[in-house]
Amino acid sequence: MNRSETGDRKVVFAEKMSWLQDNLQYMGSLVEEAIGRSIEALKNQDMDLARAVIEGDDRIDQLEEEIEEKCLEVIATQQPMAKDLRRVATLFKMINDLERMADYATSISKITLRIADQPLIKPLVDIPRMAVLSQKMVKQSLDAYVREDVELAKAVGTDDDEVDQLFGQIFRELLTIMMENPKTITQATHLLFVGRWLERISDHATNIAEEVIFLVTGEKKNLNE
Repeated sequence: MNRSETGDRKVVFAEKMSWLQDNLQYMGSLVEEAIGRSIEALKNQDMDLARAVIEGDDRIDQLEEEIEEKCLEVIATQQPMAKDLRRVATLFKMINDLERMADYATSISKITLRIADQPLIKPLVDIPRMAVLSQKMVKQSLDAYVREDVELAKAVGTDDDEVDQLFGQIFRELLTIMMENPKTITQATHLLFVGRWLERISDHATNIAEEVIFLVTGEKKNLNE
């Protein structure tokens, strides 16, 4: 391959990576929105908004398929080597994490539909805080990938610790409520699931951050330590 062909291939690869990164961030923005809207629907017992989150999951699934196909196309036609290959492979993994996060937002919305006709057993405070942190982690992890920013990726792990602490508080509080009033057990259990799913969303964002660190440094790092 002569110098001109090599240059052309680099240009084409850069264009395809730009498309992949743009759509990755778009998918991430939809996931962030789904997380926030699912908790807003729960907090306000808004069934229409909950249904909108559930319906919106199809678009996220579609984006995952489109990005996945483009990743495979890039690997097959551009034959990237070394770090370029790692960039594509990392992105391929990230969209799976994002899709799982969207599934959790959908599950939260389904909980809202189940309990929308019941008064909430307590004002929701820590659950929305978990959601805000989870949204922040999603954005930070994707920004860290685009910028190849190791320090930003590490900051995601710090936020994950705070999410875990909040879930611990929620667990203890809801357990106390259930012990004091057995009639609250069903709804409290649903809210525990919501907290658990937000914790899992933050874990997936942490997975992305760990992949970014590996991409940049070549070292596997566990941010949950």
